[in-house]
Amino acid sequence: MPIPRAPRIAIAGATGAVGHTLIELIEKRDFPFSAIDLLASTRSSGKTLKVKGQSYPVQSLADFHFGNVHLAFFSCGTSVSRVEGRRAAMEGALVIDNTNAFRMDADTPLVVPQVNAHQLATRPTSGIIANPNCSTIPLVRLLQPIDRLYGIQQVIVSTYQAASGAGLTGIEELKSSVTQTLNAPESSDTSNRRFPVPLGFNLIPSIDVAMPTGFTLEEQKMLQESRKILEQPDLKLSATCVRVPVINGHSESAYIQCDRPVDREKVVQALRETSEVEVFDAGSGSVVYPTPRYLQNPDKVHVGRIRIDPNNPCALWLWLIADNLRIGAALNAIQIAEVLIQQADKSMAA
Repeated sequence: MPIPRAPRIAIAGATGAVGHTLIELIEKRDFPFSAIDLLASTRSSGKTLKVKGQSYPVQSLADFHFGNVHLAFFSCGTSVSRVEGRRAAMEGALVIDNTNAFRMDADTPLVVPQVNAHQLATRPTSGIIANPNCSTIPLVRLLQPIDRLYGIQQVIVSTYQAASGAGLTGIEELKSSVTQTLNAPESSDTSNRRFPVPLGFNLIPSIDVAMPTGFTLEEQKMLQESRKILEQPDLKLSATCVRVPVINGHSESAYIQCDRPVDREKVVQALRETSEVEVFDAGSGSVVYPTPRYLQNPDKVHVGRIRIDPNNPCALWLWLIADNLRIGAALNAIQIAEVLIQQADKSMAA
């Protein structure tokens, strides 16, 4: 089914954190649609949500037929996507999936529009386009311009991921844990249902399930997805992913080793010229950086502390932050859809 200028769209997982953010962005960016279907689990069926000032009922995903839907955004968990996302694609919708269900499938493109929009030139045989992990997206958007300048040999990254990465329940659990600790510091904090241990005033150096290698699935995702997006199957990347007591906004510290000596000013200039990137830099010797609490524009990747390793002229460090619900999920999905509509317009004009 071709994508028209004003497609009929569906949002599966409309009542969740990413679903709410998708609706916000549809309104903010005036995303065109002829009709919209809001979908969630059966227990949410019957609720109403507003989009562009109009109320829409939340329908049961399990009972919905996608035959008339052009674009379906899925943000309702990997296990649900594996069943319902595949069904939506089989019924004719082009699915933009925000889970880990299809990212490494050979017949499913893994897309960050600022990096590899060319993957959207043809409709995938699976009928599904995968949205990468919330930590992978901002990283590859900065790696690509550096790779073009100097070639990348290896990346070592540590992430500091907010509670919102675990959805609305993650945010509520962080708030509960902080409140419980402040009000009764001598008592046992029993707030950890979404996280392995209480997150309030704490750090958790493990996200997602443990793998036989000793790394976690979140860390493995960053390696595999970066390779696929950048089309570098031999890229060396190693990660440590940490959950931190921040409501929203994932931070990352990245060590990037290149093929040849790096000129810091050229890197700064290249990042300044990169689409939708905000560079914090006041010149060599400065210490300027963004923080998750005070992000100036949630629709940009923020980068600072750009510095060359004094012991290795071919390597540099940088510090980056991105709104994980927007850049790391909903915004990337909306931008994929916008590219698809633009391509459809060009095809019709031709």
